Amino acid sequence: MTLSDKDKRHYLTLRKSYEGEVLFDRKTEKLTCDCLILNDLLFKVNNTTFQIDSLIITGNLLFLNEVKNFEGDYYYNNELDRLYKRPKDDEYLNPLNQLSRSESLLRQLLQYIGYHFTIEAWVIFINPEFTLYQAPLDKPFILPTQVNSYIKKLDIIPQGLSGKHKMLADKLLSLHKEKNPYTTLPPYAYDQLKKGQTCAICDSFALSVRGNKCVCEDCGHEELVASAVLRSVDELRLLFPDRKITTNLVFEWCVIFEFKKRIARILEKNFKIVGYGQWAYYE
Repeated sequence: MTLSDKDKRHYLTLRKSYEGEVLFDRKTEKLTCDCLILNDLLFKVNNTTFQIDSLIITGNLLFLNEVKNFEGDYYYNNELDRLYKRPKDDEYLNPLNQLSRSESLLRQLLQYIGYHFTIEAWVIFINPEFTLYQAPLDKPFILPTQVNSYIKKLDIIPQGLSGKHKMLADKLLSLHKEKNPYTTLPPYAYDQLKKGQTCAICDSFALSVRGNKCVCEDCGHEELVASAVLRSVDELRLLFPDRKITTNLVFEWCVIFEFKKRIARILEKNFKIVGYGQWAYYE
């Protein structure tokens, strides 16, 4: 569907943030030191919800990383502790405030579950197209040109892990909240959404079926028909969790598949059928 300008801006902000976290995750995946890495955590402590982009557990330190995918020219006003973007001097939320909040709440959470670790917290500016003028030397900023050095610093930490560290990681994962109470989605309804199978790579609707494959006319990506149908089922479950998955529903959602029987065979092979005849559905 077509998003409003406000929703589109919000979506692009979320997407850019996510892409920055993925970029940093790829760098930390290359760490060879003895550590545990937990990404994209959501906790609630003292009735307050907070998120952690990346937490790296080492022998005697926890590295709390707040990842920012800002792009362009910014400058820091040291007197006011404020961040601005050039050339219009638009003020941005100071990531240090968010970092300080997350660090304090993480410390409270650790105390609550009976662990005592020193926390080293950093704001990671991951985008190579980001420049920060008047960057303060006494603030926990890791600039794009410093990210690789930061990773190398982590890689030479000598202390190893023990069972206590594994227990901490397991406990934190068990406390992670899957659903963010502050997530807001634009209203949508089944009838207002464009139907059709999309490409798994470029999201194009320009697909055609050739034998047992779906081929994207825009980027050339090929995908097995069965995989494409199952992906559509995942979309329907995500968008409309209250709707029953039926052959007719999937057929209408995919559009490009000519025969319902083909979809029915794929559903029967991968899901349990409930009911009979026109009232049958899959789960």
